[in-house]
Amino acid sequence: MPLSRQRHFVTPEPGEDWNALAARVLADDEPSAAVQKLQSWNLHLFARMPPGRFLGSDVLFVEPPAGDA
Repeated sequence: MPLSRQRHFVTPEPGEDWNALAARVLADDEPSAAVQKLQSWNLHLFARMPPGRFLGSDVLFVEPPAGDA
């Protein structure tokens, strides 16, 4: 049985915030749209306190789930 395709992801760089991550991984998109995309693909980061902050061990998806576009 072949493995299924997995979503592309990155881990945050030290001191990186949403804007810096968006510039690094979605450089072709308009900055605020890129941040909005990333946040919608990474809702798991908003389930902790403080919401939306990165930890060095986080997995940050840089593409939508399969079936979304």
